[in-house]
Amino acid sequence: LEQALLTLQKHLPKEAELWCVFGCGGDRDIGKRPLMGEVAVNLAEHVILTDDNPRTEASSGIVNDILSGCGSSAKMYVEHDRKKAIGYAIQHAQKNDIVLIAGKGHESYQEIDNRRYRFCDGEVVTDFLVAPVVNQSRGGQ
Repeated sequence: LEQALLTLQKHLPKEAELWCVFGCGGDRDIGKRPLMGEVAVNLAEHVILTDDNPRTEASSGIVNDILSGCGSSAKMYVEHDRKKAIGYAIQHAQKNDIVLIAGKGHESYQEIDNRRYRFCDGEVVTDFLVAPVVNQSRGGQ
């Protein structure tokens, strides 16, 4: 996460802001969670915490672990529903801002309570970016 954010900072246009949408997987790497939260709030102007693959762990506990490394940062937003979290970042980012959606990469599922549900970050991004264009071309807002 740190290297991705540092790299994106180098490409960030002047006056633009960096957004980071991420979560941590459940049932592993508990000690890394506060560190990832600290990195995110130190390197991004906006941080949206969301579910990754909570597996058998309560997603609220995972988010609380991440938040424990963030201090009292006002730039944190928590949205457990990953689709809504991605949409929030896309809808609130301004022209020239960069939005990093981290964590799932190539995975096409989300693992919750030992079950896999179809989920693809790339498809969600496309839906949020294409929908306004389609609505405008049809005379909508």
